[in-house]
Amino acid sequence: MPKIEIYSGDYCPFCQRAKGLLTQRGYVYTEYNVQLDSTKREEMMIRSVGARTIPQVFINGRHVGGYDALYALDRKGELADWLARV
Repeated sequence: MPKIEIYSGDYCPFCQRAKGLLTQRGYVYTEYNVQLDSTKREEMMIRSVGARTIPQVFINGRHVGGYDALYALDRKGELADWLARV
């Protein structure tokens, strides 16, 4: 089973879109709210090599990026490939 992680925050429309896309496709993910947990924000920045914006999505430990990058993968038909790599 693929491991999908999303660093997100409250009232973030792009976070909602990313989670909605994954839910619509039937994928389960783990969400970390960086607004409630500053250690998760620091972790996100380290893992993403400095990204400060949310959401930040990781699939099987590999950094996807934000919602636009996730959406682009899905539109190209490459999201399933990323999820198949373990």
